[in-house]
Amino acid sequence: MGALSKAHTALASLREDLVGEVFAPGDPGYDGARGVFNGMIDRRPAVIAQCAGDADVVRAVRFGRELDLKVAVRGGGHSVAGWATADGALVVDLRRMHEVTVDPAAEAVRVRGGVTIGQLDRATRPYALATTGSRVSGTGVCGCVLGGGSGWLDRAFGPAADDLIGVELVTADGERVHADADENPELFWALHGGGGNFGVATALTLALHELPVFSVALLLYRPAAGPDVVRAFREVIGSGPDEVAGAVLYMTGPPADLADSVPGHLVGERLCAALVTFLGGEEGLREIAGPVLALPHEAEVVGPMPYAGAQRLLDCPSGLRNHWSAECLADLPDAAVDAWCGGAEGMPVPTGSRLLLFPQGGAIASGPAEYPVAYRGAPWVVHPFGSWADPGDDERAVAWVRGVRTGVRPWSTGAVHLNLVGDEGPERVRAGLGTANALRLGKVKRRWDRDNVFRFNHNITPL
Repeated sequence: MGALSKAHTALASLREDLVGEVFAPGDPGYDGARGVFNGMIDRRPAVIAQCAGDADVVRAVRFGRELDLKVAVRGGGHSVAGWATADGALVVDLRRMHEVTVDPAAEAVRVRGGVTIGQLDRATRPYALATTGSRVSGTGVCGCVLGGGSGWLDRAFGPAADDLIGVELVTADGERVHADADENPELFWALHGGGGNFGVATALTLALHELPVFSVALLLYRPAAGPDVVRAFREVIGSGPDEVAGAVLYMTGPPADLADSVPGHLVGERLCAALVTFLGGEEGLREIAGPVLALPHEAEVVGPMPYAGAQRLLDCPSGLRNHWSAECLADLPDAAVDAWCGGAEGMPVPTGSRLLLFPQGGAIASGPAEYPVAYRGAPWVVHPFGSWADPGDDERAVAWVRGVRTGVRPWSTGAVHLNLVGDEGPERVRAGLGTANALRLGKVKRRWDRDNVFRFNHNITPL
């Protein structure tokens, strides 16, 4: 049988076998199915298998291996590098697998491979429970957790990976395996920061924490106030408990969810903002956030907010053009503050771009040091997040992101927060994992994916 005939026969069989849907070029719905969060990514996969369950994932992976196709895995599709898709590849699309099962008695939750952070947070909210998630509600839970994962709760509870209890995985051979502390423990270790290198994560089980009250203070300032705002925020974090987190950021204001609370003359303007988050009530928050509240500001929103709502504050719509990166800082002296604020001067405005500076420490630094999460020791992270609509802005927006990193590099630890960067080369991947961890992960990769089938990620080469 010729190669083309074999491919047609295999595709027809895949369409018949899958409970979910299969899209190929020319099919109705194909163009809608192939788009990802980053509008700069315009790729045409050979086949998109929208899987409805584990059996579909097994069938799809075996189909890809049979035809020697490249294999990309789509959960949230939020990667800035567009790793959820590839030209001429099979895309294992998990978006139909979005069930969330909360066990309040065990304080645990099971999420399927296509669940987003927003879906997870809405499911746990009725039980006053939560787990560390991304700062953007549309991010896929699996990608966030397996890559380490940081968010508004990480100073209190640690990176998202620290809450990982178990993983259900489909391997490169199309086999279903389970990994936890007792079963496949070396694979389980690798999944705490090693990302999607070892298989398709069809479900995760995560520990939950009590979160009865969550409060935020969002204050908007004119851009010139930036250095004073950062220094005040630095004081808030330095003197506050681990239950306090947040960020200082430059943005085009205000966040969409708060537009009604902000004076109209600030809409579309570049602003500096302080966001203080607190696992507690408004009274305690106001006391802790005193230094930033005392600075003259243009607008404020202070009080309790559902955690799921706070997760939407920095959301950007899908389909805009994006480029972002990060730099982990060893310290935040005044010179670094000035360098970071200087980076805001070139930020594309008006666009959805943001320049973030967020604290670490707390449970991030004191968590399990054995996991391959190399950024734990950095007390601060700089995150230039470029988001814009006009292709004519591509060059200046990308240059702005790179310029911000260059400006703060004198204070860099050299570690890399891999969830916050795109494809920046193998050296940055090793820096994100740690040199010794990278070697160990290469052995795990050899055991579970010798042929590097799952390579559309921060790739670990099989040793």
